[in-house]
Order: sequence, then structure tokens, then C-alpha cells
Amino acid sequence: MNRIISLLFTLLLALSLSACAGQAASPVWTVDGAAGLLESGAFSDELEELDCDTAWMLYGLEEAGLTRDQLTHGIIRRSAGATCEELAILIFTDEAAAQSAANALEAYAQAQMDNNRDYRPAELPKLENKVLDQRENTLLFLVAAQPELAEAAMG
Repeated sequence: MNRIISLLFTLLLALSLSACAGQAASPVWTVDGAAGLLESGAFSDELEELDCDTAWMLYGLEEAGLTRDQLTHGIIRRSAGATCEELAILIFTDEAAAQSAANALEAYAQAQMDNNRDYRPAELPKLENKVLDQRENTLLFLVAAQPELAEAAMG
């Protein structure tokens, strides 16, 4: 009887461990991962590189209650003006800072929509289909002509 109970316990333990293995968290966005997104064919415009200081001001992160030292690293690529396309992977000191930045990026995207409604109405679908994803202390912000190609490149 003890042998059967021991066997059942072992079986239940194995099943519970395999169930947990299937629920692995999504990997955190990395600056190195941006290359695949840039090469995915998702963008119709060539994107120019910006530094983190420029992104800090562009995205209004100070107004979101963050300090500049909370944005520790990132890669930012943005259209020179022909389109609203851009890619940003921003790395913060912690999850709370990333969440505050996500709120700021949401407001930034809305302002872009408002500013381009009459100026470049063809860009509105790109902004409406933006990707804004937080994983731990990292944010991905993507506005692309073909976001499905970028999502395929994300895996």
C-alpha cells in the first residue's frame, strides 16, 4: 500500500512540475533583440537612431514622475518625419518605473494620433495598432506599417 501511495505521489509531483514548465514567463525585451525587429520588414521608413536623453524628453518621462537615472539603457529608432513609425526598447531600474513609463508612452501615442489626425491621416492606423508591452523592468514600444511582421519576429 505504501508503494502505491509513493508511486501516486511521484506521478502527481511529475505532473505538477510539467504543468509549471509550460507557463514560463515571457522573456524580457533586450536591446540586442531590436535588430530582429528592425530587419523584420515591419517598417516602411528608414528609422534614425536617438539616444536615451532625447527619448527621455520626447516621451515625457519626467512628467510621468520619473527621474532620468531610472532609464538605464535603451535603443530608440524613429522616423525622421515622413511617418510615425518608431521602435523603442527602454530599460528601467525597476517594474514600477517601467509601468510609469508605459503610461507616458500611452499618452505620447495618443498625442501623436491627435497631432497627425489632419496632418498625416494615413499614419493613424499605425498608431492605433501600436505595440506597447512591459516585461518586468523593460518596455517595448513599436509603431510600424506592418506590426504583424514585427510580432512574428518577436517569436
